[in-house]
Amino acid sequence: MLNLVDLSRTDLNLLVLFEAVLEERHVGRAAERLNLTSSAVSHGLGRLRRLLNDPLFLRTPKGVVPTARALELAAPIADVLAGVRNILSAAEPFDPATSTRRFTIGAPDGISAVLLAPLLAELAHVAPGIDIGIRQLLPAPNESAPERAWRGAFADLDDRLTDIAVIPTGHIPERFHVSGLYDEDFVVAMRAGHTFAAAPTLARYCELEHLVVSLGGDPHGFVDEALARLGRARRVALTVPNFMFALAILAATDLICALPRRFAAMHAARFGVEIVDAPLELTRFRINAILPKVALMDAGVAWLLAILEQAPPPLSPTARSSAGI
Repeated sequence: MLNLVDLSRTDLNLLVLFEAVLEERHVGRAAERLNLTSSAVSHGLGRLRRLLNDPLFLRTPKGVVPTARALELAAPIADVLAGVRNILSAAEPFDPATSTRRFTIGAPDGISAVLLAPLLAELAHVAPGIDIGIRQLLPAPNESAPERAWRGAFADLDDRLTDIAVIPTGHIPERFHVSGLYDEDFVVAMRAGHTFAAAPTLARYCELEHLVVSLGGDPHGFVDEALARLGRARRVALTVPNFMFALAILAATDLICALPRRFAAMHAARFGVEIVDAPLELTRFRINAILPKVALMDAGVAWLLAILEQAPPPLSPTARSSAGI
């Protein structure tokens, strides 16, 4: 049967003392670093030697040198102290001005590309030490039910792989908090000088070859549903996995593609792509930030949500006219 160590009778500050002596290789310097007397450090080392059953540090004319056992213990003790420090720092009140936390946001690239620039600008101003990770989200392929299409995003939130998900659906389970960010619709994008821009009719739209953004390669989307209601169809000549890739392909081909209006207004011109209104009514989406309700108890996550709620700027008249809309 194992003899379990009684931690209630063990002073964990001895590990801090071990760390200081190991790094300084000198009892006097370790004492200065810890604001202790040299005799207090020596006394602590004596207790630690008895606890660990090893001399740990051997005296030399220039200080001390660690024993082989001390060197073996260096990494495990550093891990223990790092874990304790992380726990204690997480318990401190959240201050964006001094925080060095990393948050992860899940979103399709057509949404993250809209939110990221204003978000980073705000962070640079009020929270320069905070880091952001973006996790790419797209609806599950071949899934028509809205509440099932984004099940991967819900699972990521439950598993804490993301702090906040930003997705274009209102079909969200009750356990999540929902915050509406902005409304989005779709425009038709094509290379600059494309003939469709001059005559964007429904008939011409159906005649042209289309590009569809689809993570799994499924060519059927909400545009096809809208066309079917009109007794129309189109040819999807190419699918690509994200919206930024779509812009690069559109710039070099005669393909056309339905893209989110805000995303296209912000990024299309840089690729030499122009946009026009669609010649049929396409679905409008409410872009929602969602997170587990319990996560709102985390002051840092609640603060990030508030920043996202301010992030998407309204589409200006200049942006609309320059896009040809």
